Amino acid sequence: QVQVVESGGGLVQAGGSLRLSCTASGSLFSVGAMGWFRQAPGKERELVAAISNNKGTFYAGSVKGRFTISRDNDKNTVYLQMNSLKPEDTAMYYCATRRGPYYGVRPDDYGYWGQGTQVTVSN
Repeated sequence: QVQVVESGGGLVQAGGSLRLSCTASGSLFSVGAMGWFRQAPGKERELVAAISNNKGTFYAGSVKGRFTISRDNDKNTVYLQMNSLKPEDTAMYYCATRRGPYYGVRPDDYGYWGQGTQVTVSN
């Protein structure tokens, strides 16, 4: 069984920063690419950033230059450093992983998901 656990969400003022963490684990599971998605009320789940096993990255246009994704392969952990946060970044943030080494851009590309961590950015 694979477990994906996020942490680090919270309430922050616009312009502030937060760092999300996510660790994947499971017997006989080799962690592949990892990604951060977010979903705001009434909206579809969207990819924020993703990282492959070789640390190639993808960013959504709305976060490029503000967010940084990184990973520690020894710890099976991925991080999302979020700077210059805006109220429109408010959403539930989900970590996802897959067995393959390369990231996908669709939710269906990932087989394992965390429960989510809430990020709220106030004016």
